[in-house]
Amino acid sequence: MAKRTKGSKRIAGRGERVAVVKTFKMFVGGAFVRSESGHTLPCTDASGAHVANVARASRKDLRDAVGAARGALGGWSKRSAFNRGQIAFRIAEMLEDRRSMVEARLVDVVGLDPDDAAAEVSSAVDRAFWYAGWCDKFAQVLGGVNPVASPYFDFTLPEPVGVVFAAPSRRSPLVGLVTAIACAIAAGNTCIVVVEPKHALVAVDFAEVLATSDVPGGVVNVLTGHRDELVPHVGSHYGIDGVAWYGAADAAFATLERLAADSVKRVHRLDDRGAASWRREHGKSLAWLERHVEWKTAWHPIGT
Repeated sequence: MAKRTKGSKRIAGRGERVAVVKTFKMFVGGAFVRSESGHTLPCTDASGAHVANVARASRKDLRDAVGAARGALGGWSKRSAFNRGQIAFRIAEMLEDRRSMVEARLVDVVGLDPDDAAAEVSSAVDRAFWYAGWCDKFAQVLGGVNPVASPYFDFTLPEPVGVVFAAPSRRSPLVGLVTAIACAIAAGNTCIVVVEPKHALVAVDFAEVLATSDVPGGVVNVLTGHRDELVPHVGSHYGIDGVAWYGAADAAFATLERLAADSVKRVHRLDDRGAASWRREHGKSLAWLERHVEWKTAWHPIGT
């Protein structure tokens, strides 16, 4: 009888090892969790073949993610901007370290050719580094001292919006996701992203990068499912302070805007372009980061 290796499992009479099938979970509060409903969605590759099942986020899952994000907001926003930048740099480093795994996913599931997959990962790493570098600099560039005709100093400074819900680009599997997250957390916000089945496995792979990147639990929460199903709950949830919507102004976005007006939250729709554009300069702008801050003006008497 052939020697059985540790950890292997064989089919009786055939001597073949059964591969361990990965269970794809969502990332909430720093932990990988299943949907509370137990519902899943099929994920297919570019040819339409079934690859895996992913969790189908429910209203309760969204509430759990909001709770985790609100719990992490105080600690994250009060960290020094330099420290947030260090953690953001670590995200880029860990994504670079796992690039072969992510490239394989982009080829096998999304259907990119190997060169495009390599370009997608390289651009995502560069994008994470770019926003990490701005963590401790954007306040000085965007804020400033205001000239006033009185014996006061007058400063305008950016502050984080709070908990941001981000609907990443449906066109760009990885760079769009990294951009949506990096824009939010660089400004001191915590965030929730919902990724649909077409790119869900890439998002879960990136969640594993986050889990090994010193990011405090709850700062970034990754849900998988249909974002249009969650839109009514996002718009009416008073625990969400801002929305970054990447894509067309469709019926779901109109519903979101209407409900967000009742709960007085900021809603920004950002231009959504092709994947090649995302890999170049699209999404690298302080104007995008500025959409995730509020402005505070402070007065201080001169000479006291």
